[in-house]
Amino acid sequence: MGGFASHLLAWFIRLGAFGLLTFGFLDSLILVFPFGNDVLLILLVARKRDWFPIYAACATLGSIAGTLVLDLLTRKGGEEGLKKMMKAQRFSTLKKRLGERAGVALAVASMAPPPFPFTPVIAAASAFQYPRRRLLSIVAAMRTLRFFVLGMAAYWTGREVLRIMQASWFKWAVAVIVVFGIIASAIAVIRFFRRR
Repeated sequence: MGGFASHLLAWFIRLGAFGLLTFGFLDSLILVFPFGNDVLLILLVARKRDWFPIYAACATLGSIAGTLVLDLLTRKGGEEGLKKMMKAQRFSTLKKRLGERAGVALAVASMAPPPFPFTPVIAAASAFQYPRRRLLSIVAAMRTLRFFVLGMAAYWTGREVLRIMQASWFKWAVAVIVVFGIIASAIAVIRFFRRR
């Protein structure tokens, strides 16, 4: 399984900027992949430092595209659709918190690293009919900041990152993350279709 995880990561790395675009889209839409897009961005920038603005932009665009599709899906179902996907108490708490400070929650979710729940916050805000233009603007601004800061960090520490990549513990850690991401994503997809 570790070999499969390494091959999967290597495949996304070979795709380069398009790999970040694709992964960003899937990561925002349905993937449960801790640090997936962050790791991919760091590895790509470490290999081609001068490309960091392109890589950061692709990670951002992919994330925005995934957010838009998620918004389209959950906004249509509205509150009733969201009620079917969670317990009544959790639904009430979520509605109250997002109603009071949805913009702040979206900004924090867009900037915070995993395991902060980005996708559920987007889905809930859309279901509660938070204005789409405002939602996408917040996500775009925060994701741009996050990925460009991360890209700059990888730009300045590229050699150290490449040295760490060669370590066996790093390869095993990536393998565990990939396997966890695949399992969690499969569970999320199955639950989604069962509830639908």
